[in-house]
Amino acid sequence: MGTKQVYWAITVVWLALFEGNMMLVKGDFNYKEALTKSLIFLEAQRSGKLPSNNRVPWRGDSALDDGKFANVNLVGGYYDAGDNVKYGLPMAFTVTTLSWAAIFYRSELKAAKELDNAHDAIRWGTDYFLKASSRHKRLYVEVGDAEDDHHCWAPPEHMKTKRTVKKIDSDTPGTEIAAETAAAMAASSIVFRSKDLKYARRLLNKAKLLFQMAKSHKGTYDGECPFYCSYSGYHDELMWAATWLYMATRKPMYMKYIKEETMSASVAEFSWDLKYAGAQILLTQLHFEGEKNLETFKNHGDSFICSVLPDSPYNQIKLSPGGFIHLRDGANTQYATGTSFLFTVYSDLLAKHKEKVTCGDKQFSSSHLLAFAKKQMDYILGKNPEGRSYMVGFGKNPPTQAHHRGASVPKLKKGEEVVCALSFSKWLLRDEPNPNELTGAIVGGPDRFDKFNDKRWDSPKTEPCTYVNSLAVGALAKLASLG
Repeated sequence: MGTKQVYWAITVVWLALFEGNMMLVKGDFNYKEALTKSLIFLEAQRSGKLPSNNRVPWRGDSALDDGKFANVNLVGGYYDAGDNVKYGLPMAFTVTTLSWAAIFYRSELKAAKELDNAHDAIRWGTDYFLKASSRHKRLYVEVGDAEDDHHCWAPPEHMKTKRTVKKIDSDTPGTEIAAETAAAMAASSIVFRSKDLKYARRLLNKAKLLFQMAKSHKGTYDGECPFYCSYSGYHDELMWAATWLYMATRKPMYMKYIKEETMSASVAEFSWDLKYAGAQILLTQLHFEGEKNLETFKNHGDSFICSVLPDSPYNQIKLSPGGFIHLRDGANTQYATGTSFLFTVYSDLLAKHKEKVTCGDKQFSSSHLLAFAKKQMDYILGKNPEGRSYMVGFGKNPPTQAHHRGASVPKLKKGEEVVCALSFSKWLLRDEPNPNELTGAIVGGPDRFDKFNDKRWDSPKTEPCTYVNSLAVGALAKLASLG
């Protein structure tokens, strides 16, 4: 073999060995732009009095009397999706996961100049939760009449629907919502500890009280059904909250609760309703750091990875022909962004501690997990059979008809009123691009055959949700850091 052939053979072997790492370093998209826009979308979802640095020009103040019916100030927080209702459970999950991203990928967010925007997004939620939990042993969990709201297609600045209030307390328990809000307050207290210690302490103290409330008055709250029914029960939220409280305090009482009282389980998804995998990966981090007797949780965390990876002998999650996770119609992209986030976090933990995940007779490295996470995010950003982006305002042929009241209704003329009976035919069913760009919104996405219908009335495909984006932030921050 000649010298040139030897060099060529060596090059081919080298490329084969390092292909995985090379594909991670070479980015296919402008992940920093996607990261910036994913946070702008959360600003579009803000309720209440908007700040002077608002980056969404077509949004205005809204719902400034929220809580009035209950004689409590509930102004602020987030609308969950394309409607004008504030649901406590998904809002808290949005804040918890965004806080996790801000903690774990702090340096990456700072390098991308998005750390302050992430902090602002978290605080917009925690300021609201402090109001919602201001009454003794009570948590306000929903503002707005969901049924009434779904009978009128109006932007939040001009909504004409009732702003009724729902709460949980000792007589009306809601363990899932109380525990998830406790997790949000505990995680965010870590975020603000170095920035505003007094505020961080307020959040942590409230987290402790809410966790006690969740434990003391156990029961599933069905008041947010049919939109946010907790099908998985409350054991995952209790474990999730206890884990975040331990992360925030390092007090043995929370670790004792995790080891002795929580019920862990092997799962194949991470979402607003099912938090086991998130808690298990946090506990695996503690296991790697030397915490004793957490092997069961690590095994369950590994089981999540093994259930998702397509080349694992224990794979449970089926992918679309284009390689995209598809679990359910309606906000399906949350399962992809949630998986991507957990895979990037676990990938970094494996790399740091020089570990691998074992699935039967196969082992998977840090780079393998990161490659899969990247593939899911790349699909959303445009590397898919349709050749289009599923993030509004980003990439090639992005969605133009997001199922979203505020984005789809043009600025009303002075004195113009919304007529609910005519609103759907006038704005929802109008087959034209939205007049207002919902920048950064990741829509529900294609069906299990990779087919997408960019029509406003096809809500399973075109409606965005805050938690889809909050789960994307950490993964995008990681990818942006790779260049």
